[in-house]
Amino acid sequence: MADLPEHARVVIVGGGIVGCSIAYHLALRGETDVVLLERKQLTCGTTWHAAGLVGQLRATQNLTRLAQYTTNLFKTLEQETGQATGFQQRGSVSVAPNHERFEELKRGASMARVFGLEVDIITPADIKALVPLANVDDLVGGVHLPGDGITNPIDTTQALAKGARAKGVKIRENVKVDSIIVEHGRAVGVSTEFGDIRADVVVNAAGMWGREIGDQAGAVVPLHAAEHFYIVTEGVEGISSTMPVLRDPDGCGYFKEDAGKLLVGWFEPVAKPWGMKGIPETFCFDSLPEDFEHIAPLMEAAANRMPIIGETGIRLFFNGPEAFTPDDRYLLGESPDVPGLFMACGFNSIGIQSSGGAGKVLADWILDGRPPMDLWDVDIRRVMPFQRNRAYLHDRTVEALGLLYAMHWPFRQPETARNVRTSPLHDRLAARGACFGEVAGWERTNWFAPSGVEPVYEYTYGRQNWFPYSAAEHMAVRENVGLFDQSSFGKFVLEGPDAEAVINQISANDMSVPIGKIVYTQWLNERGGIEADLTVTREALDRYLVVTAAATQVRDFAWLKDHIPAAARAIVVDVTSGMATLSLMGPNSRALLSTLTPADLSNEAFPFGTSQIIDLGYARVRASRVTYVGELGWELYIATEFAANVFDTLLSAGEAFGLRLCGYHALNSLRMEKGYRHWGHDVSPDENPLEAGLGFVVAWDKPGGFIGRHALLAAKEAGLPQRLVQVALRDDSKLLYHNEPIWRDGVLVGRITSGMYGHFVGKSLGMGYVSTGHEWQAGVYEVEVAGERVAADVQLSPFYDPKSARVRS
Repeated sequence: MADLPEHARVVIVGGGIVGCSIAYHLALRGETDVVLLERKQLTCGTTWHAAGLVGQLRATQNLTRLAQYTTNLFKTLEQETGQATGFQQRGSVSVAPNHERFEELKRGASMARVFGLEVDIITPADIKALVPLANVDDLVGGVHLPGDGITNPIDTTQALAKGARAKGVKIRENVKVDSIIVEHGRAVGVSTEFGDIRADVVVNAAGMWGREIGDQAGAVVPLHAAEHFYIVTEGVEGISSTMPVLRDPDGCGYFKEDAGKLLVGWFEPVAKPWGMKGIPETFCFDSLPEDFEHIAPLMEAAANRMPIIGETGIRLFFNGPEAFTPDDRYLLGESPDVPGLFMACGFNSIGIQSSGGAGKVLADWILDGRPPMDLWDVDIRRVMPFQRNRAYLHDRTVEALGLLYAMHWPFRQPETARNVRTSPLHDRLAARGACFGEVAGWERTNWFAPSGVEPVYEYTYGRQNWFPYSAAEHMAVRENVGLFDQSSFGKFVLEGPDAEAVINQISANDMSVPIGKIVYTQWLNERGGIEADLTVTREALDRYLVVTAAATQVRDFAWLKDHIPAAARAIVVDVTSGMATLSLMGPNSRALLSTLTPADLSNEAFPFGTSQIIDLGYARVRASRVTYVGELGWELYIATEFAANVFDTLLSAGEAFGLRLCGYHALNSLRMEKGYRHWGHDVSPDENPLEAGLGFVVAWDKPGGFIGRHALLAAKEAGLPQRLVQVALRDDSKLLYHNEPIWRDGVLVGRITSGMYGHFVGKSLGMGYVSTGHEWQAGVYEVEVAGERVAADVQLSPFYDPKSARVRS
């Protein structure tokens, strides 16, 4: 009989390394009224068979910070708890057999410098010195991260559990959670065969069981198990016990010394999903059947990189399941579907190296009621409701595992589980040469291929095949008129007698505006950080239309809904699917649109920042004079069933005005020239509007104030430690993407947050944050691109139309 309390502040479901880390970090914060329940034994799901790699460099700054925290935690955990962990900082070496892979590695090395990691770009000879057993004859270079390490996953988990127990946390093994108790839409405890435990917070750290736990509670937890393979050789004579982990991404493999033997694992391009009929109830420290035929093609590449494999017997062929998410990023945070239920699962084979940081920030999130930093990359609110679909998850998992070691090309698009969400104009766009990308399941046109050209990406770190076609779209918007399908916008209607009071409190800008006024605003957290960046249109005295990005649809809807006071007479409805959106942009947009509507589109009758209902074709549409490209133009919001007619009408009349269909790559390059921010890149919860140069849309003195006002006033008084700047490289053959280091007078002072080529100004552009200080704008600036510093011009104002004369023309 398990000794279970009737109530706990926090119940954690799952006893892998992540669940134990959460328990440990809650206890570190002083919260010891915690119960961790494990269905069988600690580590028995995925943790026990992990390779134990502890890398530090991730794709973004904050994820790297979490991985760095994990490393620092593992350094001291054994001393603190008395439990051996097996942690060693052996370093890692990633190798490149071609120049494109070397470019990727060098860009990663530059990014590592931004994050404060020790990193070296090395030669094949250096690789041979670090890993004498490696064949380097076909290599062009590599990258060495001395601070990376390895650990024993079981021992490290036991150390975390021991540390948690020592502080009063209750850990119970052989207690299966049958269900999450949900009352009035909120998680309030768990049910087990030994009785119920009521709880203020429930944490789903159930690993590959996480989707099942989420499903029965009504939460979206998109993950799917896949088979993961590695081998362990017989003893290898002369192998060093301090050999760095060797990663050979082109060979899809990694190599690690393991007690005098060699462990070789793979992330194959075509993976094997597992558990489609459910995970057996008896599953505990189990492995899956061998499938040497599946891995055989990769053995040849492994033997090429480590020839000793061809001379050494195989002691163990291991196949074990691990959980993967559709975008290869783990799931963290409070469910927007079931308040009180927090997620910490779907770790995509990086659970060991992520465990310390993920456990710390989730403990902070639970206890403080908010995430301690920008965690958008792994925030559960990024996922869409459809992603719980099992067929979708199965098909995407075939690709997801292999993407960990595939080339991380700029603009790379997933190939599996596509055409999930399409606009009503999809077939029309496809017939005109659209090359689609995917965001939040939406198929969106990124660029149009001219007649005779196949609309397919040819990836490179330089100018990709679509570059000239997107340039033509860009110039059409600057010189004539372009048409974008932006139906993927998230669209919400806030309605009720208290709608104005609600939206005014949430928004930094003033929403007490006339009907038909469009307001650009940020939604801030209590620290003054930017939680959302969007537009709000007043449609009536008691109704507002909120428009946001496709990727943040769930997140922003949850933020708005959660901040409507219980007593407020207001409701919010997601109307995204009910409206298509066409954006008509460019100096000829007024002339074109005027031929199709009786509405007066003059500046006097239809000024910038206003919205009206007009006749267009056979439809009534909402026309909003606003822009994300820096030109005269209108966003047209159309009831979905009328979209095709409006599209055909615009296209038919557009030829006389030089109308061109345009995609999202052109949209991005246009907004970069104009210095328009992108949430998740240029602004986030870690930056405030003043740092981002958006103080002009803050209504400081509006009655009632707004969320974050006090923190923003304090920041204004204290002075700004950093500012968002516009960057142009003097060598326009170099392209910026994100996280390139910015140097001022030879000192690292910031990083690029987004980049794109500006076709009208003829420059490679970026935006980024730099530290402020004495005469900071007068310094000599450079941006590091793949290890090379490139001279740059840096300024606060945009490089195109800084006074916005064209927008208001």
